[in-house]
Amino acid sequence: MVSIFVGLGFIAIENFVEAIWLNKLLAILLLIFYVLILQFFRNPKRETVVNDAHIIAPVDGKVVVIEEVFEKEYFKEKRMQVSIFMSPINVHVTRYPISGEVTYSKYHPGKYLVAWHPKSSENNERTTVVIANKFAGEILYRQVAGALARRIVNYAEPKMQVIQGHDSGFIKFGSRVDVFLPLNTVIKVNLNDKVKGGEQIIATL
Repeated sequence: MVSIFVGLGFIAIENFVEAIWLNKLLAILLLIFYVLILQFFRNPKRETVVNDAHIIAPVDGKVVVIEEVFEKEYFKEKRMQVSIFMSPINVHVTRYPISGEVTYSKYHPGKYLVAWHPKSSENNERTTVVIANKFAGEILYRQVAGALARRIVNYAEPKMQVIQGHDSGFIKFGSRVDVFLPLNTVIKVNLNDKVKGGEQIIATL
């Protein structure tokens, strides 16, 4: 009988110890998750030097596309496309690449292909925004949802006067932003360059 009570006592102690370690592990995992969420939704201040002759990076990330394409939604003509891919650890705030008046803003529902897929710019959930600038003309940028992204936030509305570098929206989790520029634009970045949204010049006019 004594041995039974002793055995039950050891089992109770072992279960108690396991419960403590399980609670600690769960607390650590929740803390890590909380820190990652805070990191993802951060919005660091950026020092933008406003210049109508410069196109600045609308987001943080890596340049994955620099090519001449036919833009068929709005311009319906050839444009230079610069695309920036954001990983889940990048800042996901979108900023206006140039100052001016919003002349077009449209949301498109769609698929959730990986953001670097060639067809993601046309087939994924996305928003298209066009800004008219007196010096640069019309500049189009497109927020594109990725495989993890499930919501695009876009602040731009037609007839709004916007300022280069100010917040224009947000894309939750991995995604990309495409910028469509006039053919005579001088591109200042290379493929695989890492750029800083709101500050770094990606092209000049």
